[in-house]
Amino acid sequence: MKQVGLQLYSIRTAIDENFEDSIRKVAAMGYKNIETAFFPEHVSYARAGQLFNELGLNVVSAHCELPSDDLQRDLWLEMAEAYDCKNMIWHGWPRNDRYKSVENTKKWVEIYNEASAFAKANGLRLGLHNHWWEFEEVDGHIPFYYLLENLDPDIFFEIDIYWAKVAGKDPAKIIADFGDRVSHLHVKDGPARTGETDAMQLPAGQGTLNIPAILQAASDKTEWLIVEFDNCATDILKAVQESYRYLAEDVLAK
Repeated sequence: MKQVGLQLYSIRTAIDENFEDSIRKVAAMGYKNIETAFFPEHVSYARAGQLFNELGLNVVSAHCELPSDDLQRDLWLEMAEAYDCKNMIWHGWPRNDRYKSVENTKKWVEIYNEASAFAKANGLRLGLHNHWWEFEEVDGHIPFYYLLENLDPDIFFEIDIYWAKVAGKDPAKIIADFGDRVSHLHVKDGPARTGETDAMQLPAGQGTLNIPAILQAASDKTEWLIVEFDNCATDILKAVQESYRYLAEDVLAK
């Protein structure tokens, strides 16, 4: 059964102003599942985890940096314990030269496999999240497809359906191609015109994406539909609520 969650990055401005009030509003909307990103410095993992537990919010995954040094490895373990979370997802931001050539992409295969080995040694899972550039062709290859074919098979993918369409691809086809490797989807909506990366986004079901058809392409291994906004054309809290109602009450309820 697919379940709906919220990437808290969506409401980062509200969180910066009042962390606890913002999280309580999310829980009051009906969300039971959340995905974390990066909080203000004064909000510790322990404090956040306590609030999530109090409100009955399940942390299904956490966006984080790669465990490339002792500091990041310690932060991974601290975060995983505080949130009782096993799915650690590298956010993939910002765009740089990592996929500018086949040779560069090969180097990142090694980096991701090393990160996955650390994850597995500590009872965790590594996932990768996309923007648009991971699905743009470089030297005759599409970076995320190259990763799919060459990475440790235990690494999962969190496919952002909006950015896939901005890259000029069919999100449903990508999800079908990636099959059981897709355990999470980032669900957002809006104009999603090819190459237009700064358009204001809309609540799920109010833009150009055929979300029911996209979800139909997902395998049984796709458990989590994570609502996310990078920006929003309307009030963000209202948009987050409308996305939940659309997915949980309209799409999944059917």
